[in-house]
Order: sequence, then structure tokens, then C-alpha cells
Amino acid sequence: MNNSQLVWFNEVDKDDILLVGGKGANLGEMTKADFPIPFGFVVTSQAFNEFIKTNNLKKRIKDILTNLNYESQNEIREKSQQIRLLISSSDLPKKLINSIVSYYHNLATKEEQYLKKKTSVLNTSFHKLKTIYKLPYVAVRSSATSEDSPKASFAGQQDTYLNVKGETDLIHKIRDCWASLYTDRSIYYRKQQKISEEGLSIAIIVQRMIQSEKSGIAFSINPITGNKETLVIEAVYGLGEYIVQGKVTPDYYEVNKRSMEILKKKINAQKIMLKKTNKKTKEFKIKSKIGKQQKLTDEEIIKLTIIIKDIEKHYFFPQDIEWSLENNNLFVIQSRPITTLIKSRTKKNYTDLEYKSNISEDNIIASGDPASPGIAAGRVVIIKSPREIYKIKEGDIMVSPQTDPDYVQAMKKASAIITEKGGRTSHAAIVSRELGIPAIVGVEDALTILKEGQAVKVNGLEGNIYRIRPDEIKTIQLNSQKDEVQKPVKNLKTLTRIYVNLSEPDQAEEVSKKNVDGIGLLRAEFIIADIGIHPKQFIKQNKQSEFVDILYKKLLTFAKAFAPRPVIYRATDFKTNEYRHLKGGENYEQKEENPMLGFRGAIRYINNPDVFKLELQALKKIWDKEYRNIHLMIPFLRRPWELIKIKDIIDEEGMNELPGFKLFIMVEVPSVALELEEFLKIGVDGVSIGTNDLTMMVLGLDRDNENVSDLYDERVPAVVGLLQHIIKTCIKYNIDCGICGQAASDYPDLVEKLIEAGITSLSVNTDAIDRTRELVFNIEKRHSRK
Repeated sequence: MNNSQLVWFNEVDKDDILLVGGKGANLGEMTKADFPIPFGFVVTSQAFNEFIKTNNLKKRIKDILTNLNYESQNEIREKSQQIRLLISSSDLPKKLINSIVSYYHNLATKEEQYLKKKTSVLNTSFHKLKTIYKLPYVAVRSSATSEDSPKASFAGQQDTYLNVKGETDLIHKIRDCWASLYTDRSIYYRKQQKISEEGLSIAIIVQRMIQSEKSGIAFSINPITGNKETLVIEAVYGLGEYIVQGKVTPDYYEVNKRSMEILKKKINAQKIMLKKTNKKTKEFKIKSKIGKQQKLTDEEIIKLTIIIKDIEKHYFFPQDIEWSLENNNLFVIQSRPITTLIKSRTKKNYTDLEYKSNISEDNIIASGDPASPGIAAGRVVIIKSPREIYKIKEGDIMVSPQTDPDYVQAMKKASAIITEKGGRTSHAAIVSRELGIPAIVGVEDALTILKEGQAVKVNGLEGNIYRIRPDEIKTIQLNSQKDEVQKPVKNLKTLTRIYVNLSEPDQAEEVSKKNVDGIGLLRAEFIIADIGIHPKQFIKQNKQSEFVDILYKKLLTFAKAFAPRPVIYRATDFKTNEYRHLKGGENYEQKEENPMLGFRGAIRYINNPDVFKLELQALKKIWDKEYRNIHLMIPFLRRPWELIKIKDIIDEEGMNELPGFKLFIMVEVPSVALELEEFLKIGVDGVSIGTNDLTMMVLGLDRDNENVSDLYDERVPAVVGLLQHIIKTCIKYNIDCGICGQAASDYPDLVEKLIEAGITSLSVNTDAIDRTRELVFNIEKRHSRK
């Protein structure tokens, strides 16, 4: 992309972050992918840089920030006001003003032209809208060049202006948005995130304004528990800013992504809403009868679920999505990576089964919606506005009317956050999860129930607040994780090995402490996605050693944490559409009609041995580091000759010379299951059954397709019979046979049949380790008596 000062959404994509910022890049990417995005344009970072240069502001801003005391709220506020006044009193170059006015006047025409060329598969009525105005109302939003990354969201740190109309008002709001790069909360947030002020820039989104009848936020996974099988939607009447600001407590819906079943609904009464009247955005009261109703119909929830799933599939990373409903049309306002999967003080992936408080329910004094997991104890400090955040001292429990990004300085010191209003997807809730601070929102009358200085314990996953004695605070603070995480009653031992499926290095250390025999499936895809660049791009730039070193360091985390227990690394099984999403991917990956059955798995290693060898070199480097517990598994084989060629490549890289190194294959394709003896004769050390793909291909369906997903079931006789055949064949050749698909985590009845058949290991999700161990223990105990 060139250094244009203004660009239309459909002219940019995810590779243009430095030009249009995180928000602008995502809006461009989704516009090109034909998601229902209100059209608009971006005043790019190049325009901001030119504005700063023309007005000689760079040195003046730097001088103001020099020697700033970031722990002084008053000093940060004073410096912020100085910088914002500098920006708001400076003139825009006339050429830039003329360009902005021209783009604004052409917005309606440009959108109409663009829509005529597109046919949305998600929401066809979107293209029949008749709400395109000659001079439209627009939303003006910031898009910082450091924001919306998988590391930090910049949630609520810069300003947003709604229902902007007219040339003069638009110019003023763009300048105000630029100035909001230096709000006191933004300056403090960047310091906490270790983001340098040097070279800082910002782009501005100008987007057709949706007059939302309903709006909200959605997460494509459960942000509290980390459960990737469910998604979360929050909804309110009117514009979504009141969710962002925490002024209302939204409805909460939880949906199973595979079955599309609505698992949970929590309907919260809404008393006020934000909407446009005439030329202004105003707050309105809602009639009690209407405010208590479910905000989205079940049909609307499912329609939105489909869009959320497709956006996550497009990005191949969990997404935080803002949406709106206008005239029965669903729109996506923006989407960004969920940042809170990475940062947590405890580095723990909490689940409902393993995080119960040991304090009697009689001591519960208040409850609300869990917003950030964790256990904390301290004294209650009530603050009613950001001006009072100086009252918060290290370890206090902060109680406030609503969440707001202006509270971040206090949140950093607090051990937990409690609010009367707000939802689990409010901006401040996101930031609290980034900081790893337990948070509970929507606690009705919290400021009345909880007393200043009162000793309380907060369970951020349950959503409960407990009464405790003051002398218990220190003990709970020191031992919260030990006290609160439910441990297995016994350290059970089983003949069948219980492995874990894992993909994120941040979880390795914590999960390794569980009663688990190793990693049965270490997925490469999330690690490669985190690197973010296509391996062939590294090769093209002659940076192979850089790729190998990054992969080595990430894999070493698992090997060290689990040593001497085995770690079975499944080589990359990206499909072409997933590889295309990596930087540079479009240069190396063709478009396939059916990527699931296309160029993936074993055949890629044969056709692209240069990439496969980089993975092997990373593994070998770990062995050279004296960690001899990491092994290799080949996914998605189809024919025996593929295994022969792959073994030759492995031999070329000297892997067979490593004493104790093992090679596993996955059985995911029916042909491999039926011809398994031919593969075993070639020589492998073990087999792992991938029930997800195997079941899909046996039944001839895509489990992610809502039209046929109800037919997906690993327990049907055809699949169970094939599983038993695979196990029987492995026993004949005296090699290990495990299972690593979802079925091992979900179906106790199927587990019993596999153990009866003689399976040697089960690899399950982290939340299923203890219950699977106990289940297997009881099954083996019953069979020993026979």
C-alpha cells in the first residue's frame, strides 16, 4: 500500500496496520472478505504524521513527556491537557482538509458502487439498504498503529464520536481523535504495555453511522474460561457505547459453536439507552416492561453466531467483535484479536469444574457477572469517579459504580475489581483481564451492600463475593491459587496413559503440574499463527535460521516443562486458506474450493521439503539442548508411499541418529485406517487417531456446517468399528495406539469401548484431565475384577 493520506476500506487489509492502524486494517480486511461492514474511509497515519510535522509538534510533545512521573495521576493529567491543547489548536493542512471533504461527499456514492459489485453470503439484505444518505451521519473512531494486536487491545483508550454530520464538525472530530492519542489514560496504558512514545502514530476511521436498535459485543470463545467450544454475545438496546462505558449491564448469551445450541441466557433489565434524536445522541429512559425483555431473539442470536464463527475462521484467531442491528440487518462494526488469552498473573486456563471457592456459601454477601478469573482478598475501597482513584492502595478491592478505562491506574494497584454496572465484554473488563486482575461486574447495589474497609474475598470465575475476617486477607493473598483450585482427591494411577492436547506455550508450565503423563498432541498451528509470517517468506528472505530459532524457543518451553515425560509434536497441518492468512501467504498459497480435502498434511512435506526441514531443525536443536522427550507426529497421511518419502527427509536431517527419537503417524483418513498394516510395515513407533477428521470423512460431512453438523457423532457404529480395527491392528504390530480427538474428552461411553479394545493412551483437553483419569481408573478397576 502506498503512503496515501486517505484510503477507502476496500483498498487496505490486515497488512496495512502501519498505515491505517489496527482497527482500520481489520475493517479493510473484513470489507474485502465481504462481511457486513458499514462502508467508510481512513484518514491514515501518514496524514497525522504530516499534521505533526507541519505544526512542528514532535519535539514539543517529547519535551512535555520528558521526566514524567507515571505514578502521579495529577502530573499525567496536566501533561495530557498540555499536549491535547497543542493538537486541538493546530491547523490541518488545506490540502488534507479538501481531501477529507471530498471523501466525505463521495462516501454514499462509493459505498453504493462497492455494494453493487458484492454479494454477501452472510447477510444478503445488507446490500438492499436504502439508508445511504447524500451527506451521511458518520462515526469517527481512532485507530492507533499499535492497537488491536494479539498482545494489547488499547481498549477504550482513545475517543470515539458518534453521529457526526457536516464538513466542519467532521474536521473538528478528526482533530479531537488525534488529540485523544494523548489522554491521560492512553499515556499511562502505553507505559504499562511498554509501548514507546517514539514514532507513535494514529489513523482515524470515518464510517457510515449505524443507528442501532440493538447492539453489543461478542467473543468467538469464552473469554473467562478460555473454552473454545462456545462463544459469548452481549446485547443492549440502542447504541453500544453504554456497554463500552459500563453504564448498563447487557444481556448475556452463550452458544455452542458446533451444535449452535444456546447454552445460557442471562437477561438483565435495562433502564436507559443511547440513541440519536434529530442531530444529537441522547440518553433515553426505557419502559420497565421493555427493558426486562430478552434483547435479541433466538433467531438473531443464531444469525449473529454464524457471522462470528465465519470471522474467527477467516482470521484463524479468537476475535472480539462489535456488532449492531439496524432495520433487521446485522452489521459488524469492528473485530480485533482477543488479547486476554495471553496475559494472566496466574497463567492459568480456568474452567468451571476446577475453580470453586472453599468458603461456605453462607458467607456470600453479593454476586454478579464474572468478568475476569482469579482469586483475591483485600479491603473494600469505594470510588465513585476517576478523581478518587488516588484512594486505591496496593492490594485493595476496588468497588465502583461502573467500569471505565479512566480507572486503569487504580486497577493496576487493586487486587480485584467490583462494579455495579457493566458487562463481561466492556472495555475496562477486557483491560482487567489483560492485567490479570479478578473482576466481577453487574453487582446490583454493590456500593450499598459493601462497606468501606470491609474485608472480602472475590472469586472472579464464580462471580461471588465472600465475607471474611481481616486476619484472613494475607493468607488468602499468599495462597489464593493453592486454596482456590480444586485438586483431585487422589493422585490416581492408570495403566492407560492420560496425555493432554496443548498448543499455547504460556500454558505449558501450569498444565505440566497436573496429573498428566505428557503431551499427546502439541499442535503447531497456533505457534505458527503466533509467528504470523508464512515460512516460505522466511526462506525467500534468507531468514530460515530466524524461523527455526523462534519455533525452537516456543517448543523448548513445552519440552522443559514436561521433561522427562513425552511431548509429541504434530507437524504443521495448516490448510491453504489458513496459510494464506499469514503474512506473505497469498504469494505461496492457491485458493482451494475445499481446503479440508486439499493440499495439507503429509503431501505438503513432500512437495515443500524446505519448509518441513525447518520444523525438523527446530526439533533437532531441542535434542541438542539435551531435552530428549520431544517427538514427531505426521498428520493427514493418505497413502503408504507418502510415509516412505517423509521418512527419507527425516533421515536426511539426521533425526534417525537421535537415540530414542520416535516417529508417530495420525490416522485421520479412512484409507489409512483400512490400509494401516501397510503403514506399520514401513515402520513407525506409534499411532494417534484423530477422531475429528476421521469421523467427518467416514460420515461424509463437515462438522462446522450448521446444515449437517447435527449428524456428526463419533459414537456411531461405523466410526466405533473403525476405531476398534485400528487398535486391533496396532496390538498385532505391538506399537502404541492413542486417540487425540475431541471424543476422548467428551464421551465416557466411547472411552470405555476404547479401553476394552486395548488403546494405550488418551490425549484430552486440559479441562478434562482429572475427570478422564478418574473415569479410566474406574473402568480399569471394573475390568480387573472380571
